[in-house]
Order: sequence, then C-alpha cells, then structure tokens
Amino acid sequence: MSLGAALGLTGLTLEAPTLWSWSSLGSIAKADEVTDPFQVWDPAADQVAARLLADGSIPAVNAAWDSWRLNKDPLPSGMPDYLVSYLQQVNKLPAWADRSKLSRAQTLYKRLSGYLFISESLGSGFLSTVIPREARSVYWSAGGADMQDRAAKTFTFGYDLHHEDAFDPEGAFITSANKTRLVHAMVRNLLPLSPRFQATTDQPSPISNGDILVTFHSVGTVAWKNMRKWGVRYWSADQAADLHAWQVALSLLGVQDQFIPQTWKDAEEQAEQMLWPRVAPTVEGNALAEMLLDAVAGLGTELSTGFVSEMVRYLIGDTYWRWLELPADLAARALIKVNWPLYVAFREGLSLVAPSSFNLFDGFVRGISMLYLNNGSSTTHTPITLPSANRPGS
Repeated sequence: MSLGAALGLTGLTLEAPTLWSWSSLGSIAKADEVTDPFQVWDPAADQVAARLLADGSIPAVNAAWDSWRLNKDPLPSGMPDYLVSYLQQVNKLPAWADRSKLSRAQTLYKRLSGYLFISESLGSGFLSTVIPREARSVYWSAGGADMQDRAAKTFTFGYDLHHEDAFDPEGAFITSANKTRLVHAMVRNLLPLSPRFQATTDQPSPISNGDILVTFHSVGTVAWKNMRKWGVRYWSADQAADLHAWQVALSLLGVQDQFIPQTWKDAEEQAEQMLWPRVAPTVEGNALAEMLLDAVAGLGTELSTGFVSEMVRYLIGDTYWRWLELPADLAARALIKVNWPLYVAFREGLSLVAPSSFNLFDGFVRGISMLYLNNGSSTTHTPITLPSANRPGS
C-alpha cells in the first residue's frame, strides 16, 4: 500500500503486517542486518522505572523535575541515586549528532511552526487513533483518562523539538526527550498489570522500538510529505536537517541506531512496512478521537465542531475519517479544500492575494497551538510527569 493510499488520496486496501524484512543498511548504523524492532524494547530505562515503582519514589521524582526544564539545567536533587546515574549516561546528544544540521533544523522549525502545528498536532493526533497498538496503549494508560492533558504533554515534546533553541543549552528538548523516555518505561511496567489492556494487546509489552518508529512515521514522515504536498519552501538541505533532528530525537527516546532511517527515502520504505499495513479502527481509538474532537472544538474560537472534523478529514483522508465516525460539514469541507492551499500559498509568498478565509485559518493555527500548551493556558510548556498507575478501572 502506498503512502498516498494511506493518506486517503487513492483507494485503500488493508494489508496484514508481513515478516519484518527492512535491512539496517538503510539505517544510520549502515549494518546489513534484519532485526525486528517490534521485538526490541529499552531495558535500561525499564529497569529504572521498575525500581521507581517498587520503592515509591515517583511523587518525589515528579516534584524534583519541576526544576529540571532546560538542557543546561543540572540534574535536580531529591531523586534516587540509581535514577541520577542512569540520567547522567543518557542526558546528552548522541556522539554522531551534527550540530550544523541541528542548527539548520531549529531555523527551519521557526518558519514552519504553524504548518507543523496543524500537520503534527491535529492531523497526526487523530491519525494516532487508527493505529491500534498506540490507541490501546494510550487509552488504558493514565493519560487516556484525560486526553487534553495527555495531548498537552505530547505537544510539549513536539514544541520543544521544534523550538529555535531545541538542542542548545537554552532549549529544552534533550530534557523533555529523557523525561518522555522514562514515561514510556513506566507505561511498559504498568500496562501489563491492566486486565483490560491485556485483553486487547497482541504484544508482551507496549512501546517497543518499532512502536516508537510507527509514531515517528505518523508524525514526522507524514509532516515531511505534507510540507512538500502543500508547496511549502522546503529545500533539500532543510529536509536533511529536519530528518536529522528526528534521528536525534529517536535516539534520545531509546531507539537503537540500527532502526533509525538514514534518509527520507529509507524512512518512506520503513513506513510502508511498519505503519500503513497496521492501521485499523478500534473501540479505544474511536473513543480517543471523540475526546480529541471535543477538546479541539473547545478552543474558544467561533469554529464549529464540523469545521474541526472536516480539517481532520482533509489531513488524514476520507477512509480513516470515516473509521473514526466524525461528524460531516459539507460547507466546511468545500471551504477547506479550496482555501487551505490558498492560505499556504499566501503565507509562502506564492500569491499576493490573501484568501478571504486567511484570518479564519490563522486563528485556527494559533488556537491549535494553544490547545496543546498546558490545556490552553501556557504559551510554552506543560510539565511531563511520571505516571504511577493505569487508567482508573483498567
């Protein structure tokens, strides 16, 4: 199945996942090996998470993390020695990180932030609800009980990645990535204790290296496609820098080098095997999509639920939108189809005439960004904290 089909641009034919065959020759490791990333987890982080659960340190760690925000911040006091030791090993860029590419990516993201808010936060946010493993992991974990808060924390990760200081001392992404890696480890320890999750899962533990890569493709690879499809100024050097920022992000999240794509072509080929054949509707995913729609529609703007739903449809395609049983608004559908390309063209300097709907789309972009930032009350940050339990009743 092609990426175009997966995005609803052509007819869709679902495929069953096949035996893993992607070679790590296409990875940054460049080693000719075939290892299934869905059978690889993050043992170092998982062991730390297990100890935190066992000794009851999670409230103290979350309190200590309040002062640990920027990349330059020292590791806070008040944490167990074993956690400090672990963080001292991982709280840094990988040795192969290219500072010049990261700098270019930071400049690029400053220019593309509005488009990325729409593609990654709205489009990929709803796309995640038709990825069964991700939808079930989110729904049955603590975050699934409060989707606006969970989305805000996810957006903090994306905001910090795309900030102009992301990888610099004044930025926050290295810190956010390490906090997120430990959140994943906590979920891997907690969800196997949930009977409701265990009744739906097809894997011994959630959030494998493969699952993290699936999320990357549903966010980063899809955004890469959208920037080109929408006619955004996005030169080859920009694309390489964008991918490198994601490569570093994946490494910081505990993904092994042998799985991290070397080029966007390698990423596309990987996504064709690991993402698009695995999408499907689920009860949990549809429930999450309904909660997300209610949250986005409550932006405090005059935009209707129908408009938001049709923008989701425009971003993820007809098939997935129908799976989610979102409401239709034919007038909004026609407006978006005609005016979103005009909005982008004007913003990119390809048209001298602003569309009549320019203010509507501009306000929508700002509203989306605020929605995911501390439940709409902060302009920059929602604290990332460790969970200590699953969804109530799970």
